[in-house]
Amino acid sequence: MEELSHRPAGRRADPTVGEAIDRCAAALGAARVHFGHGTDNARDEAAEIVFFAAGIPHARGARAYGRALAPPARRRIARLLRRRIEERMPLPYLTHRAFFAGLELYVDRRVLVPRSPIAELVQQRFAPWIEPRRVRRILDLGTGSGAIALACARAFPRAHVDAVDVSTGALAVCRRNLRALGLQRRVEALRSDLYAAIEGRRYDIIVSNPPYVGARELRGLPPEYRHEPRVGLAAGADGLALVRRILAGARTHLAERGILVVEVGNSESALLRAFPRTGFIWPAFTIGGGGVFLLRDQDI
Repeated sequence: MEELSHRPAGRRADPTVGEAIDRCAAALGAARVHFGHGTDNARDEAAEIVFFAAGIPHARGARAYGRALAPPARRRIARLLRRRIEERMPLPYLTHRAFFAGLELYVDRRVLVPRSPIAELVQQRFAPWIEPRRVRRILDLGTGSGAIALACARAFPRAHVDAVDVSTGALAVCRRNLRALGLQRRVEALRSDLYAAIEGRRYDIIVSNPPYVGARELRGLPPEYRHEPRVGLAAGADGLALVRRILAGARTHLAERGILVVEVGNSESALLRAFPRTGFIWPAFTIGGGGVFLLRDQDI
């Protein structure tokens, strides 16, 4: 793939940010890469490539579109675009940054790319299902990069958050993010197979985006997902291997009037078949997504 913009002899001006975004979006569309790791369309992904490579804050938005791109920035854009297309690597693994609920996070291939619709519920402070002012303890099961745990800590400034994961690599990424955000005093990253290391602790909110991809769905995922840790995706034949365990231990660890919030994605139908008498609440999302259930402590 050629450099994004090569200048022929003459006085042609350097390409602008807006022009580079157009060209990247066209290349991504033509290559038919899969979107779903922080963006859901070619233009948004192109904008992230260009803004990252040029060192432009996203807050600049369209105001940056007329800015000319110097050759070093053009070369960085071309390299990112080439790897994204040829390797089918999710872009956040190339830039080592992802955005979640207003936070900028470090990510690498030890963790899934944060993308859960739970972000919207966190920003709404899980209203109307809990009184935000009384939340003191939150548990994030399978924290990965720490995205949900750290977003919860920001949304509930008086709460302590336990962020647990079975992967030591994921916990290293989580700890890097909590230090970068200055949340070490209120977020504790713990190695635990779900509830194993937190016996006796109770929480006002237990939240989880666990592995929930069933065996058949896993085989059909686009190539981008092969770069993510399998342990963060695969969840047995029906996608409910971890979800069953989360439900089984929730009553022991939820405080009175506490809530459990879990993403199950495309395994929603399997969940309803497996637990036909459970009164799951399925929040609606304004910015897209679904497959997230909520249960109050008395309904578990």
